[in-house]
Amino acid sequence: MGSALVIENDPTDDLRRLGEWLAEAGLPIEVCRPYADDPVPADPAGRPAVIVLGGRPSAVGPDPAAGWLPAVEGLLRKAVRHRIPTLGIGLGAHLLATAHAGTVERSAAGPEIGPALVGKRDAAATDPLFRYVPLAPDVLQWHVDEITELPHGAVLLAASTHYPHQAFRLGDRAWGLQFHIECDRDMVSSWAAGSTLLTELRLPADVVVDACVEVLGDIEEVWQPFAVRFAALALGQLPDSDIPRTLPLLGS
Repeated sequence: MGSALVIENDPTDDLRRLGEWLAEAGLPIEVCRPYADDPVPADPAGRPAVIVLGGRPSAVGPDPAAGWLPAVEGLLRKAVRHRIPTLGIGLGAHLLATAHAGTVERSAAGPEIGPALVGKRDAAATDPLFRYVPLAPDVLQWHVDEITELPHGAVLLAASTHYPHQAFRLGDRAWGLQFHIECDRDMVSSWAAGSTLLTELRLPADVVVDACVEVLGDIEEVWQPFAVRFAALALGQLPDSDIPRTLPLLGS
């Protein structure tokens, strides 16, 4: 078995703590950095998993500064079609949605920044990863775009009042998370430093960073086991009874 393919879309958003959790669970990782001219693999065949991270590029329309995004969408379509365990975080979740005819737009509710709670939906009770997540887990948010329409056949797993599509599953092995679970203090500090968004919102950077750091322990308590189960799925260590069988997605 090869290494899990990680698409890093921005140097400020790497695997960080998520990478540590996956490594501890025994999942080997290979990172592709298209912003540094690494070519995006066209085919995920032979990979145990595909992970697409977040960052500053936008899935709302063509982004001239991130010309590789259509290739990432193509990669995600093949990963879902071939039932390769897949995880999209932030922008990665947006691309998972748009790759399958979902819709991403600038959020009408405005930016969502800092620590937050999301609420599990009923379908999460039988999901192989979300079934063990608490009813209202802590997460970190940092986005101005949101998924306004999920792909046909997607299962909504978590929501919040103003941003209804916080987590979803496509097929039986692909998940999208609007929020971030990978961050550590240094990552959040780098996002906050000189942020024009925080300035526009009149949010002091140090206050935002301190609020995020305060919940990092709670985030680890919830999302490290989630990452371990994703790694177990990728490594073929989850029993088939834990994986819901779904009909093929239209267009996949």
